[in-house]
Amino acid sequence: MQTTFLAQQFVPLMFCGLLAFLLTGFPVAFALAATGLGFGLIGMEAGIFPASLLQALPLRIFGIMQNDTLLAIPFFTFMGIILERSGMAEDLLETVGQVFGPLRGGLAIAVILVGALLAATTGVVAAAVISMGLISLPIMLRYGYNRSIATGAITASGTLAQSIPPSLVLIVLADQLGRSVGDMYAGALLPGLLLVALYITFVVIVALVKPGWVPALPQDARIYREPHGGSGHKSLLVLVLICAAVGWSWAQVHDSLMTRWLERSTPSAGDEIVIMTLTLASITGLVLALFNRFSKMGLLSRLAEQVTFVLMPPLILIFLVLGTIFLGVATPTEGGAMGALGALILALGKQRLSLPLLRQALENTAKLASFVMFILIGSTVFSFTFNAADGHIWVEHLFTDMPGGGWGFLIVVNILVFVLGMFIDFFEIAFIVLPLLAPVAEKILPGLVPGMTPDMAMIWFGVIIAMNLQTSFLTPPFGFALFYLRSVAAKFDYKDRVTGQTIRAVSTNEIYKGSIAFIVLQLIMVAAIMTFPSLVVGNMAKDKGLSDAAVMEQLQMLDTEPMEGSYDPPSDEAQPADTSAPTLDAPPALEEEPDPMEAMQDALSKDAKKTRP
Repeated sequence: MQTTFLAQQFVPLMFCGLLAFLLTGFPVAFALAATGLGFGLIGMEAGIFPASLLQALPLRIFGIMQNDTLLAIPFFTFMGIILERSGMAEDLLETVGQVFGPLRGGLAIAVILVGALLAATTGVVAAAVISMGLISLPIMLRYGYNRSIATGAITASGTLAQSIPPSLVLIVLADQLGRSVGDMYAGALLPGLLLVALYITFVVIVALVKPGWVPALPQDARIYREPHGGSGHKSLLVLVLICAAVGWSWAQVHDSLMTRWLERSTPSAGDEIVIMTLTLASITGLVLALFNRFSKMGLLSRLAEQVTFVLMPPLILIFLVLGTIFLGVATPTEGGAMGALGALILALGKQRLSLPLLRQALENTAKLASFVMFILIGSTVFSFTFNAADGHIWVEHLFTDMPGGGWGFLIVVNILVFVLGMFIDFFEIAFIVLPLLAPVAEKILPGLVPGMTPDMAMIWFGVIIAMNLQTSFLTPPFGFALFYLRSVAAKFDYKDRVTGQTIRAVSTNEIYKGSIAFIVLQLIMVAAIMTFPSLVVGNMAKDKGLSDAAVMEQLQMLDTEPMEGSYDPPSDEAQPADTSAPTLDAPPALEEEPDPMEAMQDALSKDAKKTRP
């Protein structure tokens, strides 16, 4: 009787055991592994599992260690740490702040844009929030910014590292969902940029409704001035227009050129065109600035040169990394390696690369990579026992029986992830919760939107979860971005070194209050992605099958290597009348017949043309 009860309630008891471990403060990776092993042994003693249950576990562990996709995590982490420690954040904040400072809300807009750039280059929330908190928050308080707007802009901008490629979270989600990291990056690109635009729109609305909350920088705070007293914005605008014209020209010919160079049969994806256009535009701006400096022609203002030399190198680096991934030239792991090398070159070019910096970056990279690997191993041990007890079927029945069908499943999952994000880390959610939900999502979601394939549905689901996980850094009581800003914000009143005025300390309540509006904006973006799946999978709708050449190559391989026993000799009626003098030459009748391989290629080409949008 006890054994029957244990078998029936085994899965809920496993969850309770894991929760008990986590509440004791035991490290998550070891709590997962201990729960999986402990309940596996209990199940074997009770006769629920065979005694050989755990024999395949070592192969699972070795399989994790051999996963090449996860190599992208240390590469991108190393790239981000090198760029952040080499002073890139300080340079960006100072320069972009000078560009937008003359506008009401300009400093907040600068913080959001720099947060997006740091997200695309460093991918580390802590580094972005701490850097912007140390540099931007004192300036915003000095010139009378509303404290909730100032703190909220800093913390929310730091969380963009979770959804803007190349994000570590997207790599983990792609691995857990069993999908391509490149597809996950492509799917998250547009929603991430739209979230940045939503943040900026909110600041603009605040500047229009409450201009006193987001004042402009005064004249004496603008450090890049021309000899005649101008700000240099006109020169910067002309440079931007030239770069935009070059980028627009490239966008018009990108598809035809890339289709011919890469011998593709499908049109270029929109995200690929955007990334390559931005890359070429950025390179154009940098080349023009270098030409102006070395020729000493004085065509660009100080502000335009400063913006170009500070902004363009990291932009070109990240565009090249994403561009090679989207083009299919490099895998995400290879793109991460190229990004790490590019970060070293940039730091060396700024003369900020040193042995202590390199050692610190390597140590932090090793710590984060080990952290991720141990959690992944622990979650694998847990899921091994969980799936052996048919836990995935239990979870599937739990979600499929709820009202609303697929939409009800999506809403409940997002509420669950949002609530869990208040208490546990995003890595833990990705490794514990997502493997339980992925099989259900793959079964339910493809039928939710007409024409959506399982791959498209899972990429859509992954981007929704990634956008939702951003809120985990802002939601009390354990919003890590709030803690990061609290650690660097002024805890006591202090005297400003520029104005000489006494600045009141930043309270914890002000930091928490500032996050509310941006949490709402993130949830609006989650709802928009759920309502409009094309924001994520619009480019995936195109035919991504094999090219005609690839199909021909595979068919020829099959033709030259027939399977044993598959050859059917011709009948007597098909034999030539005179068999006494065999010849190696093919009969004329056979030479005049059409080649079946060419006929198949023509049919494939016609079908491809019909299916193209």
